[in-house]
Formats: sequence, structure tokens, C-alpha cells
Amino acid sequence: MNARRWTAGLLAAVAAVALAGCSSGGGGEKRCTSDGLTITCAPDERSKTPKVVGELLTGGQYDISQARGQVVVVNFWGSWCAPCRAEADDLEGTYQATKASGVTFLGVNVQDSKDKAIAFERGRATYPSIFDPSSRQALNFDIPPNTTPATVVLDRDGRVAVVIRRAVTRDELQPIVERIVAEKPAPN
Repeated sequence: MNARRWTAGLLAAVAAVALAGCSSGGGGEKRCTSDGLTITCAPDERSKTPKVVGELLTGGQYDISQARGQVVVVNFWGSWCAPCRAEADDLEGTYQATKASGVTFLGVNVQDSKDKAIAFERGRATYPSIFDPSSRQALNFDIPPNTTPATVVLDRDGRVAVVIRRAVTRDELQPIVERIVAEKPAPN
């Protein structure tokens, strides 16, 4: 029972940290909704994406700012993570089903060796992944290393629309992505 209480407390703390990132500066008013594991922000309440630049598993560099104008799904994963293996086909299926509508995916491999990450990704994902063994990119998104896998959906303006702090299925993720795709970009 103590482990169950500790886990519940950890989940509540993670949700509180995530919601703090979505609150207004002055009054502490909550600007996003959460069920404890999924945080959703309305378009006028979204925060800008942190800087995401890194080395790709396949070589070369990636800069998320180059994806502005597209919906970007960022998934944090590790080869050592059983839920990451379970969601891999669902992520790839969602990517294939939505990429023609202006959606791109980015994997962020955390706390892993490069060889194991490359082997894991082979045959599972056709979208690129950044190698982030120190979890620096995850921490930029307030994704603690112990909440892998996690998925973040960014709108076309590069703002955080949805954060999911658990494994996802295609039946859950694809409608979220399609909803964000259907939104109009923010006026300049």
C-alpha cells in the first residue's frame, strides 16, 4: 500500500509541475486541464516550445524550429522501456496516417546507449529520433526521466498543445493529432 501511495503522490506532483508551466504568471490561475496523466491546453493558453536541437541517431543535426508550420509529435522513449516497445507500432501508424496533413514526428531517445537505441528503432520508426542520453531535451519539456514514455503534441505555431505522460495508442493519439491539425494557426 505504501508503494501505491508513493506512486499516486508522484503522479500528482508531476501533474502539478506540468500545470504550473501552463498557468498565468500573475494570479496562478490554471490555464490547462489535466486528468493526472494527460494535460491539454486551449490554443490561447499554450506555452512556446523549448529549444530542441540535437544529434540524430542516424547522424546529422535536428532543430525543431525548422518544423514550424507543421504539427509536431515528440515522443520520449528508451530501448530499455517496455511501454515504449508496446506503443512503437501505434506511434508509427499515427505518423503514417497523418503525415500527409502536415504532421511530423520526432523521437527523443533518453538514458540509452546509441547502439541499443539504433537497434530498437530499426523496423519500428521511419521518423527521426534525437539521441539524448542525459535526458536534457526531456527536462526542457518538464518530462522527468522516470515518466518515459511521454508524448508531446505541438501545434503549427510551435506551442505545447497536449502532454501525455504514459504510453499511447493510435486510437487515442490520432484523434488528438487530427484535432490539432484542424486548428487555424494563431494570427500574427
